[in-house]
Amino acid sequence: MRLLWQFGAVALVAFAGSALVGLMQWNAPLTLVAGLAVAVALLYVYAWVVRRTERRAPAEVAVRGAGGAFGRGVLVGGGMFTAVIATIALFGGYEVRGWGSAAGAVALLGFTAAAVVAEELMFRGVLFRLAERRLGTWASLALTGLLFGAAHLFNPHATVWSALAIAIAGGFMLAAAYTATRNLWVPIGVHFGWNFVQGGVFGASVSGTDGPRGVLDGVTSGPLLVGGGEFGPEASVFSVLAGVVVTAAFLRLARRRGTIVPFRGRSASTTTLTA
Repeated sequence: MRLLWQFGAVALVAFAGSALVGLMQWNAPLTLVAGLAVAVALLYVYAWVVRRTERRAPAEVAVRGAGGAFGRGVLVGGGMFTAVIATIALFGGYEVRGWGSAAGAVALLGFTAAAVVAEELMFRGVLFRLAERRLGTWASLALTGLLFGAAHLFNPHATVWSALAIAIAGGFMLAAAYTATRNLWVPIGVHFGWNFVQGGVFGASVSGTDGPRGVLDGVTSGPLLVGGGEFGPEASVFSVLAGVVVTAAFLRLARRRGTIVPFRGRSASTTTLTA
């Protein structure tokens, strides 16, 4: 029942917030303000519903230490995508046609904040965290990762391959980041860094969706497995390989810290760990 209450509360705010951000029609200052406001509202509602349904303080979204954990995540996610797009360019699948739009980058900043916080709270904060208590880390990582990929089947230009790529490079990796740190600010930061650098800096399509150009006017082309086709770089095999490497690194850290939960294990003792 707590899963339904928590997921429902966050999903409701996410749906309303998405509609609000959409009403801004990519106006830079309005989209930025609306997106950040939606992100804050989502975090508030998540913290509130966790307190009500679990009778505990939601340490995984505690304000103390949030800046550092988020910043480290952004560096990981942004660095990952920079390495991926550089590799795609090396194989002729990405080129920069010129400068993009500073206003577009600002609008994408707000849009990305709202979208990333919504997805992380729903998939890692609620689904993965609660499933892990019963199923353990490995089964929960696989299950919620696949659900995360499947959720992107509704995106423009999506295919079974792109959904699988998202599951591996996003779903598995972000769950592993939470497992290693027991802190939602880290996967929020990784996800934000990946998405914003992808669209807001390099001007690439994010998960098949088109928005305003970011800092650069970039375009991907060539074979599907190189540039990702119409879905964008996230369907590239290089994104998948990067996701596998970073997932393995986070899981190795989790094993060293002792935060991997066995099947039907208890995760309560690990929820206070921070990045």
